[in-house]
Formats: sequence, structure tokens, C-alpha cells
Amino acid sequence: MDQTVLLRLAQDGDRDAARKLLEENTGLIWSVARRFFGRGVDAEDLFQLGSLGFIKAVEGFDLNYGTRFSTYAVPKIAGEIRRFLRDDGAVKVSRGLKERAQQIHSARVRLEQQLGREPTISELSELTGLDAVDIAEAETAVSPAESLQKETGEEGFSLSHVLGDYGQEERVLEKVALSNAISRLPDKEQKVISLRYFHGLTQSDSARILNVSQVQVSRLERKALEQLRAILV
Repeated sequence: MDQTVLLRLAQDGDRDAARKLLEENTGLIWSVARRFFGRGVDAEDLFQLGSLGFIKAVEGFDLNYGTRFSTYAVPKIAGEIRRFLRDDGAVKVSRGLKERAQQIHSARVRLEQQLGREPTISELSELTGLDAVDIAEAETAVSPAESLQKETGEEGFSLSHVLGDYGQEERVLEKVALSNAISRLPDKEQKVISLRYFHGLTQSDSARILNVSQVQVSRLERKALEQLRAILV
């Protein structure tokens, strides 16, 4: 059957057509997945992530746009894998971001010695010439990512609680679902979730990086968790 026909049927909810498209494009998915070998993720898991990106490409492809489906699908497949690797901490931080983080660290140490206390974001910004967002981005990027199982918050909540208790074979896709759900949150909520649950920072440390009050962080965190639960139901 013609691929355009299969795409139209799949977009109309025909699961057999979607399965057929997936089978016919296995080679394409593997060709993209191979680019990410050696990043600490099993080949089969990379393929499953790529397959999820492929299905999203099927759903989002505009048949009237006039471009080849494979041209549209490849960045979708790669993007799904990159998001997982990025959120799982397996993608290396760029040299520029590392250098910026080192600059901030040196400034922080110097100010702590001069002031006898931990410097504020505005003081760091004045010394380094970086704005608060640049400082937060750099310090977050080089912080070690925490496990989804790590409990944090007043109620001992962990992000894995959002996912539920699934079998091992489903965990990769469920983690990707969580990643996608987080990407749908407003920018401030995303940053709070990243700082609190992926980098293990306290609310006060998160507040310092974001240059807001601890109360605001608490409210943003509570709102974000409510939104995640609603998205993943």
C-alpha cells in the first residue's frame, strides 16, 4: 500500500496502518538510533525511543505540506532520543556552558571570601557580567542529575510516583512520557522541577538560583506537580 495512504489511515486512527508504517521504516529508525550508540543506553531502548518519535511524526505530519515524510520524521526520531538522553544526564554539557559554570564558581568562591557569606544572584551577576538566567542555566547544567526515585519535598514525593509502578519493559517509554509532560509546563514550573527533582536542590537553593522567594518556589512546585498528574492521567 502507498505510504501516503498508510499515513492518512494512521492519522485517522487505523492502528494496523500505523504498525505497517513502523515496520516499513524500521531501517530508518535504526539508522537514526545508531547515531546515539555509546551514550550509556541500550540499543533496543534507543530504538524504542526512536519508534515513539516516529509515531509522533506520523501524527504530526502535514500531508499537504509538500515535503517527504522521511525528511520530517528523522528530526522527530532524533529529537525524542535527545530529550531522553538530555533529561537522563547522558548528553555532555557543551564546553561553553562548562566554562561559564567555572567562571561562576570562581566568582562565588571569591565573593564568599570577601563577604563572609554566600553571595546573592545579583552580586554574582555584577561580578561575572551574566544575568540571572545565564547563571541558573550554567549551574543547573553542570549539577549531577538525580534519580527519579529520589524523594524530595515535604511529603517525601518522588517523580516516579507520578509514573506509577510499571514493569521494566515499560519504564523507558514511561520516563519519556514524563519528560514530554515536563516540557509542556510553563517555563518557571519547568525550572523548579529541574532544580528540585533532577538536581536535588532544596527550595531555598532553588529560590536563590531563580531569584524568587522560597514561598514562590513552593507554590510553583505544587502547581507543577498538579499539572503533571493531570497530564499523565
